[in-house]
Amino acid sequence: MLQDKVVVVTGGAGLLGRSFARCIAEQGGTAVVADIDAAGATRVAEELALAFPGRAEAASLDITDTNSIAVLITDLGRRYTRIDAVVNSAYPHNRNYGRKLEDVTYADFCENVDLHLGGYFLVAQQFGLFFRAQGAGNIINMSSIYGAAAPRFAIYAGTSMTMPVEYAAIKSAIIHLTRYFAQYFKGAGIRVNCLSPGGILDQQPADFLGAYNVHCNSKGMLDPADIAGALLFLLSDASQFITGQNFVVDDGWTL
Repeated sequence: MLQDKVVVVTGGAGLLGRSFARCIAEQGGTAVVADIDAAGATRVAEELALAFPGRAEAASLDITDTNSIAVLITDLGRRYTRIDAVVNSAYPHNRNYGRKLEDVTYADFCENVDLHLGGYFLVAQQFGLFFRAQGAGNIINMSSIYGAAAPRFAIYAGTSMTMPVEYAAIKSAIIHLTRYFAQYFKGAGIRVNCLSPGGILDQQPADFLGAYNVHCNSKGMLDPADIAGALLFLLSDASQFITGQNFVVDDGWTL
């Protein structure tokens, strides 16, 4: 589906990013595993290169640094002559992230919004300008069910977990940022869409999983690979006339 497409995955060393990079390489594309954790990006790219020779490479990227993004774009553009898509899937946050509402400070709220939403804006801005000059491009932003629906706080009862208020603000803003960029670049050969997955399995406690899964259709919490089909569709030419949309993949959780 992605034969010879060059696709940058920000946060490529992360839980979802690794899975995204793998499915891109599996489908014949070149996955650029871009992460602020350069060593982690290198490990992921090396693992993929063993299974899919020539289909993965690592890149150091700080999504909150315009120069870092520009350097990556310039390097890839020079070596590949084009970049087909970027997947905005990094998940930056500070060390206080994840606190309950009453414990979140103004400074922490602003910093986390700045890192995550601000970083997504910079990536979309810089790649969008490159894509406009190139005459084509594809931007996919990662949001969440919590960008499209109110939190269900009851499912966190009895655990140390919560749904961070910063996360709700960030992910809902990403959905509208997607529409803004899609409208702004309309007519320039650029598509901008959003992918909003449900919860992803990552060693959550059993009580939480049980409470979460009761709201789902069949599986409940998803594996990273369960998002791959929707991502591949948005990256592929099969979705060439889709832009400004938010795709929810959550096994019915938001119903």
